[in-house]
Amino acid sequence: MKNIEYFITPPGAPKPLEKSIFRTVRFNEIDPMGIVWHGHYAGYIEDARVALGDSLGIGYQDFYNQGILIPVRKFHVDYFNSLVFPRTYEIKARLFYSEAARLNYDFSILDDKQQVMTRGYSVQLMVDKNNNLLFEWPAFTQPFLKDWQSGKILQ
Repeated sequence: MKNIEYFITPPGAPKPLEKSIFRTVRFNEIDPMGIVWHGHYAGYIEDARVALGDSLGIGYQDFYNQGILIPVRKFHVDYFNSLVFPRTYEIKARLFYSEAARLNYDFSILDDKQQVMTRGYSVQLMVDKNNNLLFEWPAFTQPFLKDWQSGKILQ
């Protein structure tokens, strides 16, 4: 299960884009059992998604400035091992190419030995400020998509 692929890259599609961040578990994030409370994982994953989106010019603020919201439609987490205080973990986010107007991210949380602690995915849709679903990527993302498809974006 730790090696499951949540999204498949279709033939001819560009490779997923990836970014890692590192985060140290804070004392206020652990529960009475001494492990990170499961609800905090959403924030950890969000930190990695934000870092990746911002590095590509398609972050939350970029969409918002264009009048587009990107709400989470699906969020799934597989927990394998508990995160503990005060260890530092790598949180890796990958964005998978999609022809549809959606952001398909998967993520992994790894310990200092690269052991998979947690895996999962999220899907974000694109809507305008009136909550109308977009079916095509917005115009401001077209240069990014073109560069991604042509292999100009390397990570």
